[in-house]
Order: sequence, then structure tokens, then C-alpha cells
Amino acid sequence: MFTLPVANLSGKEVGKVELDEKLFDGKVNIPLLHQAVLMYAANKRQGTASTKTRANVSGGNSKPWRQKGTGRARVGSSRSPLWRKGGVVFGPHPRDYSYQLPKKMKNRALLSSLNSRLNDNLVVVLDALNIDSGKTKDFAKALQTLRLERKVLFVCDKPSDLALRSSRNIKTVGLTQWETVNAADVLRYDKLVLTQKALENLTARLKKGE
Repeated sequence: MFTLPVANLSGKEVGKVELDEKLFDGKVNIPLLHQAVLMYAANKRQGTASTKTRANVSGGNSKPWRQKGTGRARVGSSRSPLWRKGGVVFGPHPRDYSYQLPKKMKNRALLSSLNSRLNDNLVVVLDALNIDSGKTKDFAKALQTLRLERKVLFVCDKPSDLALRSSRNIKTVGLTQWETVNAADVLRYDKLVLTQKALENLTARLKKGE
């Protein structure tokens, strides 16, 4: 069973939280994580790459030379894919790359990513994320106090506008809600910080998805 200390923004331990041993058992399904990360990456692709076929390239309306008698190969258009400035064969065209895995697979992938971070001692639990000033320097000071020096993902219950404002100019910080966090988000950052309320709700979400 994982037992994690609960800290405040001053870095002081204010309690402890025990994780559900049925969910957070330390098991990591790497093949499932791979599938999930591929899916989330594919869903972010714009799919706007496009090339012109011989039908879309301008020019080439008449034959470059007559069919017979020249000794050269017959050619119907100067926009053939074999010619310079010709069309492209089998080139990319706009398409939708997105697809979905079953909900249970996505749920278990998220659980595996959390177990991976727990195994490496890369999870921090906060009592709350309250940055009342909304200033970036105050958020940066909290990071320094908590010794969060690398890329950090904060998972909150409902991040306030002031918390969002104070963190958005720090490139190494991500801020999301427990409802929308996924396996790719967790693995993209070096450390995971959860508020106590977000951890409770996230545990309930994982239980519901089993």
C-alpha cells in the first residue's frame, strides 16, 4: 500500500493519505500505455498535409509533341508525375487520424501511468492549490519551496482563475483537472502533483471505470 504525505504550499507536512491498494498496486502495463500514447498523439494530428495530383496541377493541357514520328516516347501531358512540375502520385491528402480505444483500456492506461509515477516516487500530494495573488512569481516561489524543479503536472479539483493565471507563463508547468487528465499527460511530465480533493475524485473515477 502506498502512503503519501500531504504538504501545503509552504512545504510543511499537514497529514498523510493512503491510496487504495486494489487500484494502486504498482503494476504497470507497458504495452497498454504504448497504445494509449499512440492514440492521444494521433488524435492531436491536424491531418492538413496535401499534395496536388496531375488533375490539380496547372498547365499541361496539350500534348508536348505529336504521338508518332518523333522517335521519342509518347506523352499525353507535361504534368505527368514523371515530369518536372508534374503531379504527385500517392501523396498525402487531408484526412482524420483520430481514433478511440475502449473506455476501460483508457482507464487502465491512466492507472498504469499513475502506478509508474508512484513506483518512481514522483507523486506529490498538496492539501490545496491556492495562489490568491494570481502572480507568476508566487507560483514560482511555491515550486521552489516544494523542490519541483523539472516539468511538473498539477492535477486539481477545480483550478481557480488566479491559479491558472499565475502558472500559465511557466513553460515547465501544466495545469489540468482530474476529469480530463489522461495517461499521455501524466507521462509527458517529470513529476505529478495532485491536490487532495483531486486525488479523491480521481480514485473514484478509476474505480467507476473498472
